[in-house]
Amino acid sequence: MRNEPDDDTRFSGLAPIDGPAPPAGDPPKRRLPFRWFWPMLAGAAIAFVLRLAFSGAPGHGYSAMLGTFIFLAPALCGAVTVYVAERIERRSWTYYLVAPWLSTALFVLGTLFVFIEGLICAIVVVPVFAVMGSLGGFAMGLVCRVTNWPKPALYSFAVLPLVLGAIEPQFPNPERLSSTARTLFIAAPPERVWHEINNAGAIRPEELGDAWAYRIGVPMPVSGVTQETPEGRVRMVRWQKQVHFEELVIEWEPARHVRWRYRFAPDSFPAGALDDHVMIGGHYFDLRESGYTLVPRDGGTELRLDVSWRVSTRFNWYADRLAQFLLGDFSEHILRFYKARSEATATADAHTGPMIRP
Repeated sequence: MRNEPDDDTRFSGLAPIDGPAPPAGDPPKRRLPFRWFWPMLAGAAIAFVLRLAFSGAPGHGYSAMLGTFIFLAPALCGAVTVYVAERIERRSWTYYLVAPWLSTALFVLGTLFVFIEGLICAIVVVPVFAVMGSLGGFAMGLVCRVTNWPKPALYSFAVLPLVLGAIEPQFPNPERLSSTARTLFIAAPPERVWHEINNAGAIRPEELGDAWAYRIGVPMPVSGVTQETPEGRVRMVRWQKQVHFEELVIEWEPARHVRWRYRFAPDSFPAGALDDHVMIGGHYFDLRESGYTLVPRDGGTELRLDVSWRVSTRFNWYADRLAQFLLGDFSEHILRFYKARSEATATADAHTGPMIRP
């Protein structure tokens, strides 16, 4: 009875193409320096080329925010990494999963280096890229181990994003509406808190803390002042980097409740202020409404902040959770800002008399 060949014999056709073994006594072949690095560089390079192809405008073909790019670019990066590595020598299953993390990281750093991507997008997309890179690397490792056609499989994988990148925009993105709320007690009367909300001027960075949104590059608020205009009350907001927009007041109960909806102008976000892909009021993300509710309690005020938004992507399951985290954290820091200002001025009023302007 004939014995079955073992795995090394059966898949020898996939082994690295190094030629026949040198005769005994021959000097060993010189190998390329940093051989461990070349597979990662190859994976990052092919993903970078794909990013150049996906430079379309938001909502159009070959946009970098298409699910096709977000999922398949890092997967292709991982697949190329493993394919090149297998051409050098057989790798482990762990390598298939872990090596793509480095190649996708190199890819993201490359896009930052040449200013294709901004810091905000780069930071928020890294977890997705790492997971998809591992899946692509694992799939290519499986192909290399159990088939005789790793190269055709890689070619097919490389063509797939180019085909789907033209088809996906023909179908509208799913839309998800969400909201978050935070509450904080302030040791100041509602009238004082109300004044601070509608007259927040000359905001200093140290007053806002280190919210995660600021850490990844979102400009900090500079002022937010409610004004009377011919169309009604409008809160004029300014952020760093010359960002400016308006909040149209739609509910107004002095010292009790205020709610507004956002209005953004074409020049609200100057070039470089935010990444184009996460532009507020844009194709993929929008702030809808915010509101403050003031409730007298225990000699002070319970201040509640509600924020609602929209995300419209092929990966809303991720984008919405990210928005929940960032906007929830942002809301907590804003409430602390109003708490600090209200309590400080309330203490000053206790010594010098009320200074609240009408």
